[in-house]
Amino acid sequence: METLSHFKIIFFDIGGVLLNNGWGHESRQKAAREFNLNYEELDELHHFIFNIYEMGKITLDEYLETVVFNHPRTFSIKEFKDFMFSQSFELPYMLSWLINWKKDCALPVLSLNNEGRELNKYRIEKFGLHRLFDGFISSCEVGMRKPNPEIYKLALGIAQVKPEECGYFDDRLILVNAAKKHGIQSFHHQDFESTRFILEKIKREM
Repeated sequence: METLSHFKIIFFDIGGVLLNNGWGHESRQKAAREFNLNYEELDELHHFIFNIYEMGKITLDEYLETVVFNHPRTFSIKEFKDFMFSQSFELPYMLSWLINWKKDCALPVLSLNNEGRELNKYRIEKFGLHRLFDGFISSCEVGMRKPNPEIYKLALGIAQVKPEECGYFDDRLILVNAAKKHGIQSFHHQDFESTRFILEKIKREM
């Protein structure tokens, strides 16, 4: 691995790295069973409109009106939203370890994540993500999603650093490669141990 001593900031994805995905296919399948929904229809409508929700163009209620409440239901939007929120959980080790790592190395840490506004807000508050992040570059707030090249440019502009001065961790290889195209030193998060190894090296070489 190359020397990493010139890093000035670290960007982290959230879903798949620190927490599970906020509304992934496993949660949607569980919702279909719990609420007796046609999963194929739900999933097709989800893919039709979810990107728009993640860019902050529609509310969670509007997303659900299209995906779930397009038929009369025996349950309320609130009941379904409560279920959606309940599906989020913290992945083992990473978040608590990162909070301590940041204290030791004192590098600024920003999120760079795709998430809808209501889910994003809930997850930040529920899991205390302010303990780690100095700021959040979330798709719902900036009106664009990864891998749109403009979101990486925006992140660099907000941080006011050169691409080679950034580290970026994401569990999706396509998004890691998109960031690399902009010169950002990007790492494919696959598990806690391999990511910890890289971050420990960053700390040693500061």
